[in-house]
Order: sequence, then structure tokens, then C-alpha cells
Amino acid sequence: QVQLAESGGGSVQAGGSLRLSCAASGLTSSRYCMGWFRQAPGKEREGVVTINAYGRTNYSDSVKGRFTISKDAAKNTLYLQMSSLKPEDTAVYYCATGRRDYCAYGMAYWGKGTLVTVSS
Repeated sequence: QVQLAESGGGSVQAGGSLRLSCAASGLTSSRYCMGWFRQAPGKEREGVVTINAYGRTNYSDSVKGRFTISKDAAKNTLYLQMSSLKPEDTAVYYCATGRRDYCAYGMAYWGKGTLVTVSS
């Protein structure tokens, strides 16, 4: 059974930084597309960044240059380093993984999310 557990959320002032972690268990391979998504209050969930099995990343324009995705295959952990945070980054952040190497196949498993609140 695949499980994803996010951690690292919290409250921070605008301009600050946070690092989110996503511990994955039950995966039969580390060579899957993984990503971070977020859902702000009253809005639909949106993609933040994905990384495929070959290390290719795809950032949303709203976070490009401020957020960095990385993963530690040995620890089965995905990270999201967030810097220069803005109030509009406030959202519940979700980790997700697919079952294939390319992200075009979509996500199959989701974590429960971690709340990030950025105050002005």
C-alpha cells in the first residue's frame, strides 16, 4: 500500500522560507513521476512542480525561481524548498506520485497535505 506523508508546513512571514518533506512508502520503484500540488482556500488544486523519473522538472510560473524540488531516492523522500514566500503561497500543499516514469500519465497517489500560511 502506497503512503505519502507530508511534513514541514507552518506559518511564516512574507519573504521567509520553508522546506516541505514527503516520505513515501510502499512504492515498488523510485522511478516514478512525483510532484507537489497546492490548494488555496476557495480555490481549486493546482500544480506547483513535478519531477519525472529522469529528473526533468516542470514548475508553475508562479513559483519559478523561488521553489526548488528535489528527491532523495535512498530515503524515498521528496522535498520542496520554498523561498521568498508570498501571502498568495498560502495553501495546503500535497505530495503526489504516479505509477509511471513520465508525468504525462498523471498522479495515482496523494498525501493528506500540510498547511503553509504566509503572513504579510
